[in-house]
Amino acid sequence: MNLLSIKPAYSFMLAIIIVFSVFLSAEPVTAGVAQTTDTVSTADLEFTDVKPAVTTDSAKVARAADSVTAKPTSIKTAGAVATKDAEQPKTLWQIFIAGLVGGFAALLMPCIYPLLPLTVSFFTKKAGSRSKGIWHSIIYGVSIIIIYVTLGFLITLIFGSDALNALATNGVFNMFFFLLLIVFGASFLGAFELTLPSSLANKLDQNSDKGGMAGLFFMAATLVVVSFSCTGPIIGTLLVEAASKGERLAPALGMFGFSLALAIPFTIFALFPSLLKSLPKSGGWLNSVKVVLGFLELGFALKFLSNVDLAYHWNWFDREVFLSLWIALGIFLFLYLIGKIKFSHDSDLPYLSVPRTFFAVIVFAFVVYMVPGLWGAPLKSISGFLPPTATQDFNLTNLTEVADAAPEQKGSIVQKKNEKLFVNGKHAGFNEWYDFDQALQVSKELNKPILIDFTGWNCANCRKMEADVWSDKEVHKRLANDFILLELYVDEKTELPAGEQVVSKFSGKKIKTIGNKWSDFEASKFNVNSQPYYVIVNAKGEVLVPPQGANYSVQNYIEFLDSGKAAYEKNNGRN
Repeated sequence: MNLLSIKPAYSFMLAIIIVFSVFLSAEPVTAGVAQTTDTVSTADLEFTDVKPAVTTDSAKVARAADSVTAKPTSIKTAGAVATKDAEQPKTLWQIFIAGLVGGFAALLMPCIYPLLPLTVSFFTKKAGSRSKGIWHSIIYGVSIIIIYVTLGFLITLIFGSDALNALATNGVFNMFFFLLLIVFGASFLGAFELTLPSSLANKLDQNSDKGGMAGLFFMAATLVVVSFSCTGPIIGTLLVEAASKGERLAPALGMFGFSLALAIPFTIFALFPSLLKSLPKSGGWLNSVKVVLGFLELGFALKFLSNVDLAYHWNWFDREVFLSLWIALGIFLFLYLIGKIKFSHDSDLPYLSVPRTFFAVIVFAFVVYMVPGLWGAPLKSISGFLPPTATQDFNLTNLTEVADAAPEQKGSIVQKKNEKLFVNGKHAGFNEWYDFDQALQVSKELNKPILIDFTGWNCANCRKMEADVWSDKEVHKRLANDFILLELYVDEKTELPAGEQVVSKFSGKKIKTIGNKWSDFEASKFNVNSQPYYVIVNAKGEVLVPPQGANYSVQNYIEFLDSGKAAYEKNNGRN
């Protein structure tokens, strides 16, 4: 296997594909949650306007408090504010980019890459003229896009938007996705090939001999079928990721990005055939790309297994177990890149090329970066992928300073409701509550505002906010001392007592679980169904400042907390 033949431009492209494949998937977007939730007994939320403080200076915070009005606004108004924080455009853009990256990765597969010069040469010769060949190439590329986008739309039509929404936290589907990605990874590593029936490929190939646009369309369909052994795992992973985001257009948009990346090269090389000479020759390096993607597939699969473990409280896939498996995969990938291990379909590697060496260094550095996480290091760059730090059994991180900052919130409540269910979600130095009614009571007794944190076990952005923002000393001090922290998990699978299972007035669906209850509460009261979502209220349930979603600016979060505290003190007549 010789990578020296890869020219710098293509080496750089391969590096981008590998790095982006890791980091784009490491920060998945806010998990959508179905609006199949409950009605909450405290339905008398009111909203009080306040202009958020723009600085942490005490005098300016005080002036922000002066802007509070006693007249509450309607829930619809607050809902309109909340909707601004919805992250759907960002989610769809990330799905599109992931599709684009996946498409470029597919181009470097052994099933597709060698077809580039053959297909473009075929168009040029069959057309008889360069202009006609270009036109045929464009139709061919558009046909590829139509086929894949249609596949994306079919996924939505078959499952429906509600079903796609539920995939993010459904245990059966997450386990299915885990097993599916394991199969995809094994396929890329060479255990077997995923192929569609040869009769289908033969039929499409026969139709491709027809003239006109129909023939070109069937040529594109033949490419899709023949290359399935290489593109299937990438498409499957992309559709799994897109579907689990709960976005109606996500599968189609992901397929558009994927097909666009496949179609563009055929058109470009048809426009400029001389560029074909600059392409590196096919060889063992193509299989290396396949194997690298196989290891990535296995790494992604573990996230879905972690989702199931957290949601159903199995408690056997802790943070250090997850990291150990990732580190092991990284070590094996590193050994493969330097030629110490080889799979059955690999060529010999007599020496290391410069690009391969660079990739090996990147992988080894990533492994070294993850190792301290086994002893509790936060690993902020991949925190969204990892299980919560509370699942860590062996933690040497010095949390004494922040842990001492949380005062004990004594009151008349002896036992926190459902506290045992959320042990794995606890944060060092905080005093969390998990029931809205109890939080209102504690707020009244301790004379502190409530920070509602709509979160979830499978919410990647929630973990990132906790690792990047809540870990800041100033933010931590405010959360620990100035607020009643109420964490409402919208994907908790524990069933409610029979007497609390009701039909939601908002969605018309039966509320069976704790997660259903708080998801419906968020959707019905704030017109938002994304996590994390932060709302500051007083003991009467009045919203003090405009809520906000994920924002990784520490300064922004400090201003948000300070403005909420100032509004609370103003309304409660405190100086």
